Amino acid sequence: MTMTLADQTAMTGQDGRVTEQQPGRPKRRTFTKAYKARILAAFDALPEGSAERGALLRKERLYHSHIEHWRKQAENGTLAASTGKPARSAEAEEMTLLRAENKKLKAEAAKLEARNEKLAGELGKTRTALDIAGKAFALLQDISSSADSDKS
Repeated sequence: MTMTLADQTAMTGQDGRVTEQQPGRPKRRTFTKAYKARILAAFDALPEGSAERGALLRKERLYHSHIEHWRKQAENGTLAASTGKPARSAEAEEMTLLRAENKKLKAEAAKLEARNEKLAGELGKTRTALDIAGKAFALLQDISSSADSDKS
């Protein structure tokens, strides 16, 4: 039986163990702390710029960015089992909430601005209509008074 790389990828986990195939959306790989440490040690043991480093990354289906990110985590003491997303601090959470609230307030301000412009336009039309009605009333009064003076 011939297996393609895609078949092998779907059937094996990060340590080469066979896993069940589940239809649907693929899940992100997560790496244990021990796996990250093992790969970092193996990568660093190979000579700088050697083809073996690339071969190791291809074999493990990793990118050099994984190594760089894990190395930074190891230096900071935050190397943990994760997908590489750093834990969010309380300040970052608060900033996210404030940004969301600010976005809502800007949207409300834009709606109010649009409503204000619409109402200002309607007010202008109403003032024009009242002005016309006042002039028509004055004209009718003139006509009425001149008709009364003609009868006398």
